[in-house]
Amino acid sequence: MIWQRRALAVIRSALSVYSKVVKGMVYGLAVAAGAGVLAMVGVTVTDVVLRAFGHPLVGAFDIVRMAGAITLACSLPYTTAVKGHVAIEYFFLKLPRAGRVIVDTLARLLVMALLALLAWQCVAYGNSLRHSGQVSSTLQVPVFWVPYVMALSCVVVVLVVFHNLLHPGKEMIKP
Repeated sequence: MIWQRRALAVIRSALSVYSKVVKGMVYGLAVAAGAGVLAMVGVTVTDVVLRAFGHPLVGAFDIVRMAGAITLACSLPYTTAVKGHVAIEYFFLKLPRAGRVIVDTLARLLVMALLALLAWQCVAYGNSLRHSGQVSSTLQVPVFWVPYVMALSCVVVVLVVFHNLLHPGKEMIKP
């Protein structure tokens, strides 16, 4: 009986550490998403103002494109953690409780599998870009790192969904 209590205490402690680490990654990626939005706004405004004087900002399209990809990818873990995705639950709520639990669990497992596959493919694509030496069209900046950031975001979403499986009905982070 004592060993069971100790094992339960160890599991709770491990889950607490897991939750804190994943929350830290979610917040870090949310900051990166915010920085991406600021970069897009700053570059766009600067480009518009400079165009008025006949000197457009060189590489504005490249910067906005990369910042947009980073913003989109890095905002996904936070949106998942606060359960901010749009859901249509009309038919889901018609199911009995056991049916809702089964459907919710299967949907979360499917999401985890698909995002893990997407992360793997993003890494593979990033590797192919790195090996080919692909660069942006105007600034000639290497772009292989963008799919790597996307893969990291997908992995963090998988970790958030796993947390949601362990804590049904509760968001990981309060918005």
